Amino acid sequence: MSSFLPILPFLGLFLSDGSAPPWWDYPGLELWKFFNLAIFVGAALYLHRRFGRPVREALRSRGEMIKRELVTAREERDRALAKLAEVDARFASLETEVAKVQEKAHREADAEQQRIVDATNAEIAKIKDQAKKELERAGKSARHELRRFAVEESVRHAEVLLRSGIKPEDDTRLLELNVQQLGRTNA
Repeated sequence: MSSFLPILPFLGLFLSDGSAPPWWDYPGLELWKFFNLAIFVGAALYLHRRFGRPVREALRSRGEMIKRELVTAREERDRALAKLAEVDARFASLETEVAKVQEKAHREADAEQQRIVDATNAEIAKIKDQAKKELERAGKSARHELRRFAVEESVRHAEVLLRSGIKPEDDTRLLELNVQQLGRTNA
């Protein structure tokens, strides 16, 4: 290409009158630019015919591989989104589950508290009943002891009174009365 460039201005001298630039060297539309373009297009066509099929095959296989990777990526994305939705659902249900567990724990705690209160009340009633029975037994025992004591004291007091009030002649007279009574019962 560079070997043709010195020829073009030389041809321009013969074809122009010197006042205006020749038609092939018009600014912005120089002939050498079109000539370079033609060489480039020709080389591209040659390369396309020579290497076009392998390049097309490589590009097609690369395109198919990219499509497969895109499909795989979409499937992985869909699986990841499904897992994310599942995890979100589990988190949502986890909050509900935590609330249910807390509610159940409160109900069980209330039930346990009521059971403890009932058991305590039953134990208190049992202890009161046992205490009442024990008091009744103690009262009976005390009354029995008191009666026995009263009898013993009465007997002792009576003995004291009798001994202090009986004289020897009263003693003799009592013996005679007893003997007479014995004699009447035998007769």
